[in-house]
Amino acid sequence: MTRIGMLHYRQKPHHVTKAFAYAAAAKMHGSDFFYFSYSGIDFDHRRIKGWIYQKGSWHEKDLPFPEVIINISAPRSSKQKAVSRALRRQIPFISRSIGSKLTVYNKIKRGKTFAGHLIPSHPLQSTEDVQLFLQDHPEAVIKPHSGRKGESIHFITKLEDGSVTWQTGLEKQTCPREVWEKKVTDLLQNKKYLIQPYIDSRTNAGFSYDFRLHVHKNEEGRWQTALIYPRISGTKRLTSNVSRGGYRGELVPFLKEEFGREYYNIKQLLEYFAVQFATHFETLYPGRSFDEIGIDAAVDRHQKLWIYEVNWRPGSRHREFSIARHMIPYACYMAQQYKS
Repeated sequence: MTRIGMLHYRQKPHHVTKAFAYAAAAKMHGSDFFYFSYSGIDFDHRRIKGWIYQKGSWHEKDLPFPEVIINISAPRSSKQKAVSRALRRQIPFISRSIGSKLTVYNKIKRGKTFAGHLIPSHPLQSTEDVQLFLQDHPEAVIKPHSGRKGESIHFITKLEDGSVTWQTGLEKQTCPREVWEKKVTDLLQNKKYLIQPYIDSRTNAGFSYDFRLHVHKNEEGRWQTALIYPRISGTKRLTSNVSRGGYRGELVPFLKEEFGREYYNIKQLLEYFAVQFATHFETLYPGRSFDEIGIDAAVDRHQKLWIYEVNWRPGSRHREFSIARHMIPYACYMAQQYKS
């Protein structure tokens, strides 16, 4: 029976939805499972103050070190990072962070195999960068290096007089050059940004959409598809993130509605791409392994697939049990690999 620990920055598991899902999946799988945070770890005696789920509630216990760790969140402080490094030297973690958007972009580009599916991205350092970019790409997207849930994404369209239309969320305005240059300058004071051409991926009804390709490792350590679903804006927003007002659709009905007789070919393309990309992507990080990734991708009007971004620890709200029942066997596989 494999002893699995879930590491999280929150002290208690009571409001961590994934913790309950993984506890339930572990029980069905016949594995021991407990939740713990960065405090209460005794390295000298290899003991941890953790939480186990019994008889309908969480109970704090003094427990031995796990054989494998499910690290479902990144450390939040230098102290937590130090604890994480110390644990990694003794116990296998099932995953590691993939880095920022630009880090991921550059790795895929250097890897070549899937470079043709990348949306050309350039670091944004000044208003001159925007001006030069708009000469070749009259519609562009400005997004932060590291962001989540579609936050702080801006869409700009070049106009003949040097002004642009600037859209953030539902707010859209026409900005003379001096106005949009100030907007760019203000953005760059707080975060690092990228600029990309806009990929026109819309439903027949005119709503923006993309696909989330969620892949994970199975009990044999092989990549397989967990979920594929479309995310549709449902409004005049140009982002389709569920947290920003978009909604999830069901894959097959959506493909039939949008692609007609071609729906099955598109479905196969997405499924094949997801697994092949994940397999290749992992090779770009020598010495590291991942348990799951989420690929946000678009299909343009020519049915070419474009990678928006790759996410470590992709969101799985309302699907936690579906993911957990696959990840527990993979955690057991990792523990066995470490022993051998």
